Amino acid sequence: MLRESFNGEVFFSSVMKALVLGCGKIGPVAAKDLAESMGSIEVVVADKDGKKAEKVSEEIGRDNVSWVQLDILNSRESVNALKDYDLVLGFLPGSIGYHLVKTCVDAGKDLVDVSFMSENPLGLNDEALKANVTVIPDCGLAPGISNVLVGHAVEKLDRVQHVHIMVGGLPEEPVPPLGYIITWSPESLIDEYTRKARIVRKGEIVEVEALSGLEPVDFPDVGRLEAFYTDGLRTLLYTIRNVEDMWEKTLRYPGHAEKVMLLKDLGFFDEKPVSVDGLNVPPRKLTAKLFEQKLWKPKVKDIVVLRVEVSGFRNNERIRYVYHLLDRYDEKNGITAMARTTAYPASIIAQLMLKKAVEEKGVLPPEKIGMKDELFTAFLSELEKRGIYVKEEIVA
Repeated sequence: MLRESFNGEVFFSSVMKALVLGCGKIGPVAAKDLAESMGSIEVVVADKDGKKAEKVSEEIGRDNVSWVQLDILNSRESVNALKDYDLVLGFLPGSIGYHLVKTCVDAGKDLVDVSFMSENPLGLNDEALKANVTVIPDCGLAPGISNVLVGHAVEKLDRVQHVHIMVGGLPEEPVPPLGYIITWSPESLIDEYTRKARIVRKGEIVEVEALSGLEPVDFPDVGRLEAFYTDGLRTLLYTIRNVEDMWEKTLRYPGHAEKVMLLKDLGFFDEKPVSVDGLNVPPRKLTAKLFEQKLWKPKVKDIVVLRVEVSGFRNNERIRYVYHLLDRYDEKNGITAMARTTAYPASIIAQLMLKKAVEEKGVLPPEKIGMKDELFTAFLSELEKRGIYVKEEIVA
């Protein structure tokens, strides 16, 4: 309980509690940021591996941070466990992201989530409205920051023609064998390389193969990269209507896509088990484990590159909004650029919700945050406090 005073009268009010689910590479960064930014609330980190949650809590080392063991796939246990919290932050693999959204709606709890789920969370909007809860999915980098920027630009235009997003998390220099290092979930990375990408072409939503649409791109202060289609538009496909074309492409160092396509063609991403000495082994799970072992290089510094372009018409004049973001590894705190640009947006939006700055109920995609000037300004201001800067360029 929190002891407070008003007009000399002492009373007690309950302390707000936030549950951070998932103690991988991103969740702990968000938990620490939330606990430091809002010292008056209680932050509880949770994972199905209790030892992992306990370790994260100890490493954060704050009085307002504790831990619990929780397996979100145990629906009955989860709904009961969530009743103690004011807000949930989800940092789980995409394969169980939708399950978390459904569980939070059933429990009547607000949610900020970053998981790269294949399902459309907007499909739960009516249920979320009935439960009087707010669910903000895709609150990471892209989708996440990218959606907020798109929403802000779209709100300034009378008619939108094109939406183009390019984004990538990379080592500062290419690292063999793939020119890449793991800075987030290897399972979600494989999802990115295997899930068909939904884009808008000539005004219609179409599916293209992930890793297709390969093209070279030059970025200031980074150099030559390659870009290919990935399924990162997410809710933008349904909230930004009547556009001629809209797509997201992932950025990597040249040659990466060809090497990943080789692994894909050879079946390393397949889910169907293969028999090895009498044991049935899903190649995808083995590959994810090898990625984690071979490509997780904590001593290698990373960068994050993002460019968002939204063009259209305002007052019958053609105009284009271009947003640039380049973030680097935080040497002082030992936090990857990927973790910074994924965890901090979720923490910031969670704080806006806890402060009741976000009032709308239902499933609220992050582009809606960008469409409200007050929320957009607060969001960018908080990113800047953490050293993440977005530059806006307006081209008439």
